[in-house]
Amino acid sequence: MGKVRVIAITNQKGGVGKTTTCVNLASALRAKGQRVLVCDFDPQANATSGFGIDKTTANPSIYEVLIAGAPCEKAVISTPYCDVIPVNKSLAGAGIEMIGMDDREHLLRKALDGVADNYDYILIDCPPSLELLTLNALCAADSVLVPVQCEYYALEGLSDLLGTVRIVKRSLNPGIAMEGVVLTMFDSRTNLSMQVAEEVKRHFPGQVYATVIPRNVRLSEAPSHGMPVMDYDSLSRGAEAYRSLAEEIAAKHTASN
Repeated sequence: MGKVRVIAITNQKGGVGKTTTCVNLASALRAKGQRVLVCDFDPQANATSGFGIDKTTANPSIYEVLIAGAPCEKAVISTPYCDVIPVNKSLAGAGIEMIGMDDREHLLRKALDGVADNYDYILIDCPPSLELLTLNALCAADSVLVPVQCEYYALEGLSDLLGTVRIVKRSLNPGIAMEGVVLTMFDSRTNLSMQVAEEVKRHFPGQVYATVIPRNVRLSEAPSHGMPVMDYDSLSRGAEAYRSLAEEIAAKHTASN
């Protein structure tokens, strides 16, 4: 593979499977032989703990890198699943601290530039809101991956997110593109899931992955064991789905290189 691909995984609506997608896509890409770094950029630190890292002791974390100037490579932790830049709850106040800093929208991009050559993929798990942290992630990313859950109000707020991406593209990061939309929490037994899937495909023609992520008990159990679903139960439907999504994403990038 050529240049590193930086993907921001974002949706300002919480509970859509954003962190689940980040953790499991990362581990599935790694299993395909890709060099993968996850940057946990959500103060809730769910991706950090999802890889079995203690978020209370992680230091330096991405907070120290951005605010105190710690070298990015010092924050990288190698796990059996992929490399991770952890986060702790200090990041929650970072948006306020960053307001007075020079070039504040590009702090994350500059930090990741220091380690980018070591990876094929960098996945950024964004906070569920549109503020300065998410703006930093969008300015650092080549593309945006949007998980959308197959439930009522699935499309609510997505126009705000896409509006933000357009503003970033116009004024801060002209190269940013749509990576795609991934349908999560899909239940093939319900009409609702089917209807939402159709509606999302209508809104995003040609941008919705063929792979859908099912509702799966093993998928929701894995984080409490501090590991991706591939390692927790590699034969589960959730593991199978993320392997399939990794295939789709990798094939797309191989074709475009």
